[in-house]
Order: sequence, then C-alpha cells, then structure tokens
Amino acid sequence: METRGHTAPGRTMLAKIWDQHVIARISDDTDLLHIDRHLLHDLGGSRGLLDLKSRNLPVHNPELTFATPDHAISSARGRAGTSKTGLELLEGLRAETSASGITMFDIDQPGQGIVHVIGPELGLSLPGCLIVCGDSHTCTHGGLGALAFGIGSSELTHVLATQALIQRRPKTMRVKFEGRMSAGVTPKDLILALIGHVGAAGGTGYAVEFAGSAIRDMGIEGRLTICNLSIELGAKMGMVAPDDKTYDFIRGRRYAPKGAIWERAVAAWRQLPSDADAVFGREVTIDVNKIIPQITWGISPEHVVGVDGHVPNPADITDPARRTAIETAIDYMGLKPGAPIAGTPVDWVFIGSCTNSRMSDLRAAAAIARGRKVAPNVRAWVVPGSETVKREAMAEGLDKLFTEAGFEWREPGCSMCLAANGEVVAPGQRSVSTSNRNFIGRQGPQARTHLASPAMAAAAAISGAIADVRTMER
Repeated sequence: METRGHTAPGRTMLAKIWDQHVIARISDDTDLLHIDRHLLHDLGGSRGLLDLKSRNLPVHNPELTFATPDHAISSARGRAGTSKTGLELLEGLRAETSASGITMFDIDQPGQGIVHVIGPELGLSLPGCLIVCGDSHTCTHGGLGALAFGIGSSELTHVLATQALIQRRPKTMRVKFEGRMSAGVTPKDLILALIGHVGAAGGTGYAVEFAGSAIRDMGIEGRLTICNLSIELGAKMGMVAPDDKTYDFIRGRRYAPKGAIWERAVAAWRQLPSDADAVFGREVTIDVNKIIPQITWGISPEHVVGVDGHVPNPADITDPARRTAIETAIDYMGLKPGAPIAGTPVDWVFIGSCTNSRMSDLRAAAAIARGRKVAPNVRAWVVPGSETVKREAMAEGLDKLFTEAGFEWREPGCSMCLAANGEVVAPGQRSVSTSNRNFIGRQGPQARTHLASPAMAAAAAISGAIADVRTMER
C-alpha cells in the first residue's frame, strides 16, 4: 500500500498519473510529459507522418503508436461510398505507417474500428497510461483509469517526433453520480443530464473524475460512454478510478500485460484511485434516482430535457443573451416553443459513434427493435464501432435482428457522427443520434440532430418520432 505522512494532503488520481509521467518541469503548472500510447486515425495520421518525413525526422517510438482508419472511410458494404479524398487518406495512412514501423489495423482486419473503441478492446488503453490522439474524444479512454486527451495537429507531430508533450496541469473536478438508474435510463442519460445541469462549459479547465455509487455499479462500456462526453462538458479529460471490473475487462486482451507482469500491473493500478481525503477544485453530486431518459432539443449538448419534457419557451427567460441563444436553437431545429419533445417526427436514426457503438449499446437497441419494424418515414442505420464488435454482434444474430426490423447494418467507422463521405442527414431533416455532438451542421448542412441513448434511438426508429423508451420496454 502507498504510505504518506499524516499531515500530507491526499492526492487525486490525476496527480498520481500526471506525476508519474513528468520528464521535466517547465513552470509551476506546466510539465513535459511522456506519452505511453499515441493513437492515429485517417484524418490526421498520414498528414502528421508526412510532416515528420518532410523534416527528415523518424518516429521516436513507433512501437507505442497505433493507427486505424475510421473517420474518412465509408460505412457502406465494401466501403463503396468512400470518397476520393477518403481513399487518398487511407492509402496515405497505409504507406506512412508501414514506412515508419507503426502497427495499423486495416479495413476488415480484427482491430480496425473507431479509434476510441479499439483502444480499450485491444488492451492498448490501460489504467495509469497517458494516451493522446488527434481527436477531442480521446477522453473516452479515461473510463479505464487512463489519463487521455485530444491533441492538435502540431502536437501530433511533436509526439511522433519526441514521444513527449508539454501540457499545463488542469484543475480537478469530481462528479459523483449517486443512486440507481431507473428502467430505461442508461449511462448516456446520466452524462447528458450532467451537461444539462452544469452547462457545456461547466468542466472547462478541469480534469473530471467521475465517481459515486452509480459509477461503481456501472459496467466498463458505460464508463467509457460517460468519459466520452467529458469534452461536451468542456473538460479535456475525464476519468473513472480503476477497480476489479476494470481489471476483469482488461485481462487477456491482446496488448494487456501477461503472466507475472499482469500481477505487478494490477498491484500498481490499485494505487491509482484518489485518496479518501483528496481535495478537488470543484465537486458536483447528481441524484441518479431522479434522472429519466434524456433527449436533446437544441444545438448544444446542454440543450437537453427528460423525454417527458418540453421545448423551452424563450418568453420565460429573462436573460437577454440566453433568450437569444435559445431562440436561435429553436429556429434552427424547427421546433415550437413550449411543445412536448416526445412526438416530434424524425427522419433518421443513427446508432453508432465512439459514444455508443459497443456490444452493450447494440444489445440495448436490439432489445427494443426485436419483433418490431422501423417506421416507414424513418431511415435507420446501425454502425458497429469496430470489426470485433461487428463480428461479435453477427455471432449473436444482432445483424439479422436489425435488418429484419428495417435497420441498415453497416461497416465499422465513424460514419454519420461527423457526416463523412456523404453519410449525411439531408438539409432540414431530423435525426435521433447516439453520437456526442448536435452542433449546427454536425450531421450535414442544416441537419437537425437530437442526441439520445441507443435504446431511445431505437424507440424513435420504431415510433417514427421521439418516444419514451420506457413505454416500449418488455
């Protein structure tokens, strides 16, 4: 066990992991950090490697760098819809990773998929690791007790060249989810409710540690979903302390420690959770018992209500700036002020993304879809998060269940989350999506996006409108 003096203050998990990675102190709040895992995808990976090549610099630690195509490839069968640019990015990633000795998980190979899905499933993402990727949702990996965050293009090149990065230490925030989730409520609902409570800037400047009884009771895939939306909270990093569930999830995975090293690793990981007397810069407690299934109505993740709620009425808001923002959102979304959100007709349903495309997500959606049919007015897609998820789902017959219900079963990738390769919601059409962003144009120009859980998305597909999944559960 870790020991410390009686007068020494307790340390947070952030402090423990951070301090283990400091190469050099730059200033009181800024350090040069060693990077344990660098993940690349097709949108930025080949460009970073080409940038390095143009400077005649080798990749510093190719064995710590891993790549996969996900953003720019089509999710159509055979990748038939991949654009010319997408194909060029794919070929560039193949060529440059091969030349640099970097492991790449290519299309149709076990391991390929959304970068934030494959890291955990391969055992690349481990407790105490410092993980970076040129993608803001890298915070997802914090669900395993890692310190993970997105980096920009110049930082990406810097990590390739040095396996290190200068970072300012963030403030600490702890969010406790206390209580038990009611029927129909999922981890996605918890994090959306939190964002609605504290706002999309509520975590700005913080590394957020998610804790409480609901987190302890939650499976690992749910914790990954919670951490995924840390960036939508304004936080660069989100984390959950590792526990026996974490170790059981990691054990035996391809890149996980083996044998005696495994035992040593677990012993070290058990020291990572924040000390009981650790002090956080901000504390928030959420009563999970009061949360019902959530759905966004506007153009920010903080524009969220319970499915039994209503679109806000700007006339009820006294703050002029907030009133204007809500008027803008309602106008863009084509909604009526004060109207119930349930019953709003939808055109599209997208089940996928690094937020909700794992096996537990597909099973939850399948439980609603089983024995039912997608409404005639809805086009619904299911996009598994990885080749491994796809194969496991097919082994369980989920692909047939979805297709028999009228969903389209697609190939692994980011797909409609970011409107890549023409996989878009048409202008003015409305989508219920299990992804993480509902900004203007996120799923296509003038597309209207409502964020929800996989079960809520499936309920919308079957109903043809936003619906309370609790009325459809068997």
